This record gives sequence, structure tokens and C-alpha cells, in this order.
Amino acid sequence: MHDHPIVVFMALLILGYGLFSKKAENSIITAPMVFVIIGLLVSFFDMELLREGPKAAFVKPLMEFTLLLVLFIDGSTIDLKTLRKDRSLPIRLLGIGLPLTMVLGALIAIPMFPEIRPLILILMAFILSPTDAALGQAVVTGDQVPKRIRQTINVESGLNDGIGLPPILVCLALLSGSAGDGFDSNYWMSFVAKQFIYGPVIGGLIGWLGGKLIEGAFKKGMITSAYQMLASVAIAVLSFSGAELIGGNGFIAAFVAGMFLGTKTELVRERMKEFGEAGSQIMILFIFLLFGIILVPFSYHLWDLRAFVYAILSLTVVRMLPVAISLIKSGLDLKTTLFIGWFGPRGIASVLYLLMAIIQLGIEGLEQVVSIITLTVLLSIFLHGISAVPLSGVFKRKY
Repeated sequence: MHDHPIVVFMALLILGYGLFSKKAENSIITAPMVFVIIGLLVSFFDMELLREGPKAAFVKPLMEFTLLLVLFIDGSTIDLKTLRKDRSLPIRLLGIGLPLTMVLGALIAIPMFPEIRPLILILMAFILSPTDAALGQAVVTGDQVPKRIRQTINVESGLNDGIGLPPILVCLALLSGSAGDGFDSNYWMSFVAKQFIYGPVIGGLIGWLGGKLIEGAFKKGMITSAYQMLASVAIAVLSFSGAELIGGNGFIAAFVAGMFLGTKTELVRERMKEFGEAGSQIMILFIFLLFGIILVPFSYHLWDLRAFVYAILSLTVVRMLPVAISLIKSGLDLKTTLFIGWFGPRGIASVLYLLMAIIQLGIEGLEQVVSIITLTVLLSIFLHGISAVPLSGVFKRKY
């Protein structure tokens, strides 16, 4: 372990922050802010992983494992019954707001950065579309914000990671050249089948079957609580591996496996959810640490006025205008609409999808886009983290 000081350092950070985590819940200081700042401080030291940058060998498995866990937990935490009962707002945000955000982000980027290929800018807009409610933790955990609004923001954040993945995969296929020259109908039929049919089918089957096996063992008293918790990681990994084995997309499979987790016993689901969330949280914090160590130092010298303007537009107009359009005639007042629009932070999903793009496409030719995405996420970590507590206080409990 002493050969990997970054792991020991990470353990110390988790222990140190954890001692004050309860107090931090209702403050303007969030875990991502702390880990990014410490990552930036560490970046001043001469470290081998800095020389390798985002293409370091450990980044790919770390990114894959973190993303599959995040997607699985996002899927598993969605209560489909509750969602059906109060589905109006999440459906508006996901069905109207998310596509409009993707389109508007691309339409603004293309004229702003004419020197960059339009398809790369479209990919950038797609990567910056998913939201991360955890960056404004007080919004979704505190009781100042009405429950319906908290649930809407949480559900949107949980589902848009998985919904936003397919168009990102299409862009990556086009940019990597795996689609060939021009439109090849045979290739795209095969691509759609493998990515968007095999993956969900395998993920759904493994999630449902795995959950049923755990539930059956629980009812017969055959499985301990520890292994009920471990099962969440096992099912996520099996769904990912199963889909990849037959050429499907493992990340989509992990997301669908979480959604169709085949256990209805509340205690079992809660144990699996808690362990999965704890495991994914460790990986997420590690990614934020590396974000500060690697991506910010790689990017900052490329930040110019256009980069700052686009980043601010991405967090405001590109997010808030589609949200406002999607919530027309929803019955929400202007204050609530603006609140939902503002709390669409860009966080872990954007970082993980960015790393996926770097791994698949390489860094050459993507430097400017990497820097813009990094700047947008960095601003979001601090702006949304700092504003979560004070802005949550504007509500009176009327819902």
C-alpha cells in the first residue's frame, strides 16, 4: 500500500472529512469542494500521475467502476411507484428540459467556438447536460425545501445520467471513426442493437434475477445483512460484465439493472442502497480529488474569456431556459421554477463522461473542450455548493 501514497492520502481525507461531515451538511462547505481544493494543493507537488495526466493507466478502470456504480445506484434509488404517482414534474424536466438543454448548449457553443469541429462541441454540450444534485446537498437533504421539489430535483438528477448516456455514445462512435465514413445502415443497426437493446435487456434480467435471489434468500434466513449489502456491487458488476460480454453497453446495463432490481422487501433494498451509496461515494470523492490533481492543472492555462462566458451560460441560460419552458403550466410559481432551474449542478456524471471521451478519443484535439468542461464543473462545484443553504431558505413551507 505504501507504493500507492494517493490511496493512503485518500483514506486520511475520508476519515478527516467524515469527522465533521454532519456539521458540513448544513453549511456552505461540501465534500466535493474540499476534495477538489486539496487536489489542487496536491497538484503543486511533483507526482508521476501528474505527468501521465488523464491517460494514466489507472484512470480507465477507476472511471468505469465509478460510473457503473453511480448509474446502478441512480437506477436503484428511483421508486417507480412513487414516480408514477407524482411523475409530472420529473417527466417534464427529463422529456422536455433535458433534450432542450442538450440542443441549446450545442447551438450556443458552435458559433462561439468556430475553430472546433461541431460534432465535438455537440459532445461537449451532451456531457454538460446531466445534473448532480449532490453538489447542492442541502437542497435534497434539508427540510426547508418542499418535499415535492426536493424529490423532483433528486429524481431528475438520478435519471438524467442514464438518459443522457446514449447520445454521448453515438457522438463517441462518430468521432472515433468506428462508424466508418458516411452513413452505414448496417453498422448503425448493429450499433443500436448492441448498445441500446442488448445492454438494457441483460441489465434488466440480471437486476431482476439478482434481486429475486437475494430476496428469496432473505425470506428463508439464508443470507446475512453484510452480504445483502455486498449484493448491490455484485449485481452492478455482473450486469456491466454481462452486457459487455455480448457486445452491449455495460453502463446502460448497470443503470437498467438498478431500475429493475427484483426485490420489493424494503429492508433488503435499504441495505443494498446504503452500501452501494457508501461505496460509490468513496469512488466519487476519489474522482473529485483527481479532478483537482489532474484535470484542473491540465486545463487552467486554456481558460479565456470565451471559456468563462460559455461556462456561465451553461450553468444559467442553457439550464434555466429549458427548465422554464418545460415547467410552463405546471402550476409552479416563478420562484420555484427559478430554483429548480438554478439547481442543476454539473458534477460527477460530466467528469466521468469527460474521462470516457478522453480514454476513447485521446486528448489530442480535445484540449479546449476538456478545459471548458473542467471549468464549468469547477464553477458549479463552488457556486452551487455555496448557494445551496442560503437559497433553500427562501421557501416557506406551503407544499
